[in-house]
Amino acid sequence: MALPSDFIRTIQDDEEISVAYEDSSSDEEAVKPKKLSKLKRLKKGQEDFSQEFEFSERAFDEDSAWTPNLLKSLKPRGHTRIETNTSLEQKIARIRSEKRKKKESEELAEAKDNQSDSKEAKDQDQNGREVDGDHGNADDEDEEEEEEEEEDEDMGVEDMEWDQIKVKTTSEKRLKRKQQKDESDDSEDEEAKKAKFFAQAPEMTGYSSFQEMNLSRPLLKAISAMNFVKPTPIQAKTIPVALLGKDICACSATGTGKTAAFMLPVLERLLYKPKHSMTVTRVLVLVPTRELGVQVHTVTRELAQFSGVDCCLAVGGLDIKLQEAALRKGPDIVIATPGRLIDHLHNAPTFDLKDVEILILDEADRMLDEFFAEQMKEIIRLCSHSRQTMLFSATMTDEVKDLVAVSLRNPVKLFVNENTDVAYNLRQEFIRVRPNREGDREAIVAALCSRTFHDHCIMFVQTKVQAHRLHIILGLFGLNVGELHGNLSQAQRLEALRRFKEENIDVLVATDLAARGLDIEGVKTIINFTLPNTLKHYVHRVGRTARAGKSGRAVSLVGERERRLLKDIVKKANNPVKSRVVPQDVVQKYRDKIASMEEDIEEVMRLEEEEKEIRITELQMHKASAMLEHQKEIFSRPKRTWFQTHKERVQEMDKLQLQPGKMDKKSKKRAKKQQQQADEDPNDRRMQRELEKSQLFSKREAKRSHKGQVIRGFRNQDQSSENKKPFGKRGKGQGGQFKSSFDKELTSTNKRSVKQFRNKTHEARKDQKRNQKASSKPNKQNKSKSKPSKFNKRRK
Repeated sequence: MALPSDFIRTIQDDEEISVAYEDSSSDEEAVKPKKLSKLKRLKKGQEDFSQEFEFSERAFDEDSAWTPNLLKSLKPRGHTRIETNTSLEQKIARIRSEKRKKKESEELAEAKDNQSDSKEAKDQDQNGREVDGDHGNADDEDEEEEEEEEEDEDMGVEDMEWDQIKVKTTSEKRLKRKQQKDESDDSEDEEAKKAKFFAQAPEMTGYSSFQEMNLSRPLLKAISAMNFVKPTPIQAKTIPVALLGKDICACSATGTGKTAAFMLPVLERLLYKPKHSMTVTRVLVLVPTRELGVQVHTVTRELAQFSGVDCCLAVGGLDIKLQEAALRKGPDIVIATPGRLIDHLHNAPTFDLKDVEILILDEADRMLDEFFAEQMKEIIRLCSHSRQTMLFSATMTDEVKDLVAVSLRNPVKLFVNENTDVAYNLRQEFIRVRPNREGDREAIVAALCSRTFHDHCIMFVQTKVQAHRLHIILGLFGLNVGELHGNLSQAQRLEALRRFKEENIDVLVATDLAARGLDIEGVKTIINFTLPNTLKHYVHRVGRTARAGKSGRAVSLVGERERRLLKDIVKKANNPVKSRVVPQDVVQKYRDKIASMEEDIEEVMRLEEEEKEIRITELQMHKASAMLEHQKEIFSRPKRTWFQTHKERVQEMDKLQLQPGKMDKKSKKRAKKQQQQADEDPNDRRMQRELEKSQLFSKREAKRSHKGQVIRGFRNQDQSSENKKPFGKRGKGQGGQFKSSFDKELTSTNKRSVKQFRNKTHEARKDQKRNQKASSKPNKQNKSKSKPSKFNKRRK
């Protein structure tokens, strides 16, 4: 049977095949239009992207793991959700293009003046232009390369020297000191307290896979879908102990999977133990930042994707009405920040924490510090007393006085490593900043990002103002930069993180907001513009790289004021620390370039200020129109309450504010000399303010850590109830009598008791006078009976 001609027949082994030559031109190649460069397209009016196009909410991927339905719950700003104002990148690009056009016009004007002397020069100029035009039509990619070469020639990159890296080898004495355990760190009393407070961990065999832990099938299926091969050390130690219902105090390095370590036993417990009621929240996870809350919520949803466990996210910046509706349904797990959680507890009528069975503090050392102290007291007061509490952090403290605030019950201490250890694959480099050259920091950072670290880089700075300024400076250098700090709205913060994860941004300038818990894949370099306040902050900053066994690099700029923290970092380092030297001529050229950009920086800030004023005016107009239309409805709503009064809140903020203390004569002279030097250069003055803030914070932390417990005559409220005995019921073996008031006054050293002790003689004299007056009163009454009054005399 003959096959139809439409069928493709099989090629035989001996059959010859005609192959077209590579240099032969086909019809498709002849019809294919020529691809023009960006500059040519702009000249001809052809654009890649329409300027009138606007992104809608549907343009984002709703199935993305990072932003699941977050756009629907973003807090609306005014009457629009997505701002139509120009972004900072567009302002920077416009100023750069204007500057480039201005420079080209000046060069053309100079060339015309030089070539107007003779007719031959004009003819040569016209011929040269024709030749340049022909070459431009032939090769468009060469124009872009020439533009980049011109920029490099302007900066002088070709003539610059590369950075030098020196290895600082640790001495033998330091290694011996590190190997030997320092017994003087913990006294016998402190060790006895820790031994009494912490419970011994149960003996467990090492688990090499998740299947050996007897987890449920939905969890094992989710683990395999997330490509988890075997548990990390912190997961292998934590999951069996957490399934036993014990309180946990865990510490492990950054990037070791602590989120899955506490979420897997929680999900197993929720699957194993059915719910008694339909509207009960049984697990509460507290996180310090909104971004970390979004990340924990994402991981929890991925682990619970094959089970019926509900999860709710209650953090600031998202729509509060949608959160109240979600909490009203009674989700199994609530992931929240302390401020927004207290707001819901005091204003949502159907939400409480009475039935919470598990309380988890992620980044617990941050949650236990002074900034969250009052809020944590309120949350723990409203929580159920019979609960399981788990604390996790890379710099977890093991001091009993800090952990008593969470009311743990014989917790199990699971420290995989020390709370000051960085990742083993981290390479640490430091750049020295000379005492009188603090203003060079911006130039050094610009040189590092432009010449060496081009992509996957996070730069940490101390303040939000400095982060914004560096964003503008690096943007004017032509880098793809983003910023992340507290002055941005929640939509802008999530958008910056998403763009950095998708590699649309090469350098992310951030404050310590991004230093806690964020897992961003592929971060190669961490740059510290200034060293952080404490060693724990440094551990969290550099923990954004070298995660999950990968390698990374941390480059820190160190001045004379930061040498003490540098010594602590070098002492705790696992690998030899390296010193990077940036050539001085490179720093000077970048500094001169930044000085020439000051007018452009001020112009960008001025445009942003104008847009901000316009936006505020629009919001006020929208608010006024809403008040006119819905006045009755707005005034009928109940006022939202807070657990603190306004006065108490102001007092707390004043207490946490960094204020310089009293200085002696030497420190005053030193500060005055530094101020005089800083007044000469605005960059030095700006950096002096940055360093003063970090120095005040570290000074306050050092005082609080070294401050001993005050000896008081009266018992503290936080002492255990075991030592409290009712008055008059002491046993014979305990002395039978209380201490006298004289002994109490001697042991009390506070200001009030000392003042009372000094005024005892004055009080004794007052008592003596009172007694004399009391004894003389009856004598006066007897005399009044014997002697007639003046009124009686007149009457007689």
